[in-house]
Amino acid sequence: MVLIPGLFGSAYGFRNLVPLLAKAGHETIVIEPLGIGSSSRPERADYSLTAQADRVAAAMDSLGLSQTVVVAHSAGGSVALRLAYRRPELVRALVSIEGGPTETLTTPEFRRAMRLAPWIKVFGGIKLIRWKIRGMLISSSGDASWVTDDVVRGYTADAAKNLDATLKAYLAMAHVREREKLAPHLGEIACAVRLMIGTAQHDGDVGPQEVVLLGRTLHSFAVDTVAGAGHFLQEERPGAVAAAVARASAGDPVAPAGVHSQRATGRRAHRGAPGTPPSP
Repeated sequence: MVLIPGLFGSAYGFRNLVPLLAKAGHETIVIEPLGIGSSSRPERADYSLTAQADRVAAAMDSLGLSQTVVVAHSAGGSVALRLAYRRPELVRALVSIEGGPTETLTTPEFRRAMRLAPWIKVFGGIKLIRWKIRGMLISSSGDASWVTDDVVRGYTADAAKNLDATLKAYLAMAHVREREKLAPHLGEIACAVRLMIGTAQHDGDVGPQEVVLLGRTLHSFAVDTVAGAGHFLQEERPGAVAAAVARASAGDPVAPAGVHSQRATGRRAHRGAPGTPPSP
């Protein structure tokens, strides 16, 4: 089982989920894309989502993996969707945690913030980064009680090791241009895709248009909505994520109490937003 973090994630972000998966008998491997977590941060590199998918594929090849259940968070979900159509033999099933079919690694807000990158070291350095990350984690959560000082340090530990390299990598990410659109290739994805969405109002959510796009194009698609949770489901509700992974691995669409599951199989299904009955 391969886990892929999002832009501000790392292996640390899966620390509560991995033991649950291991207890269920799954061997887990976290692959951190270039510039994320403890991966290297070259200033001049292709940080496009397609390039990241190809690097994940290369890592899986080096480990001899195939027909793997892939679990991805946030922008990692878009990387995983690209992986699924570019290298279908590597992905048996995909669970995307709050990760839609985004066409860009970074948001407009991130790109605007990167205009101030030269001033970050002047106005607080890693302390400023931690303050901003804390705010992002809180605004992205349904229940933010998990956001402690230790957690914030955990999420920023890799950036703190080399702040200059981190900022240069972030600048490169902010200016990257995708060399290939994802949307025209969604119909090529043969594996089952399960999208997990938190129902609490929060930043970083998957938009209803993205859900509709997935439902219209994917051959097998299911949505799990987790009541009261936000963007970081692996932090707020790791048990729900582990259960979704088990269902994806077994091909079972049935969700437990507290998690609404809706399955759409075929391209005609799921034309509405989450919670809307599939089209006949």
